[in-house]
Amino acid sequence: MKKINAIRIENVYDFDTVHIFECGQCFRWNKEDDAYVGVVSGHVCKAEYDASAAVLTLETTGGDESFWRNYFDLATDYSEIRKTLAEAEPGTTAALEYGHGIRILNQDPFEILISFIISQNNNIPRIKKNIEALSAKYGEEIGECFGTTRCAFPEPEALASAELPDLAELRLGYRAEYIKAAAARFLEEGAPETYEQVIAYLGIGPKVANCIMLFGHRKVDAFPVDTWVKHIMNDMYGFNESDVRGMTQFAEEHFGRYAGYAQQYLFYYYRDRR
Repeated sequence: MKKINAIRIENVYDFDTVHIFECGQCFRWNKEDDAYVGVVSGHVCKAEYDASAAVLTLETTGGDESFWRNYFDLATDYSEIRKTLAEAEPGTTAALEYGHGIRILNQDPFEILISFIISQNNNIPRIKKNIEALSAKYGEEIGECFGTTRCAFPEPEALASAELPDLAELRLGYRAEYIKAAAARFLEEGAPETYEQVIAYLGIGPKVANCIMLFGHRKVDAFPVDTWVKHIMNDMYGFNESDVRGMTQFAEEHFGRYAGYAQQYLFYYYRDRR
């Protein structure tokens, strides 16, 4: 069993574990009993938040307080972001209130790249199963933690050298080819830093590219447009659901540098209530 260290972070506000881990930005955190348990950068972590005391308690196999403060984006003032968005576009108020506590996590760029390739034409339960299967086969075993053997997310070298038939056994479908190609390109060129570099990867389109930029590179003005966002923009603003360019331009003009945050609040509000 891995050694577990406890970290207590006080004065944490605008934080809700359900909203953070269930808003579609991450796939390796799961509700286990009364807490969420996840695997981050090779560390297993159990996270519990006491809203009445504004205390975040972590039980983790690694990472110091500074690491986890950065991961949970605790230095960012989300109350100011919500205030700015509400003033710029009052129609978002209900979503901003409903999604109170969402934070955009600082996640590993390679894990996000592969995870959102897997997310294409997929649902969240299956995405999670795919990622866990990939990690179990190609990731380094961390050990038994909180009653389960956990594995780190695979390194690029492991996926680049994987055989397509072996990847296919994990029920990844056509995504297997994209995963192997992405890992090889990542190794050769390093982490992509721009939208243009991301969308040049095999099998990645505009929606996935924007998700990767938002969640893997903190390009918080990115505005991913998926089926849910198309419905939202049609319902709230009357956009034809095929007018992705118009939706993106609207987001640039009305949400500006906080478009990625707006997308998360709106996406979570609409998806969670339907």
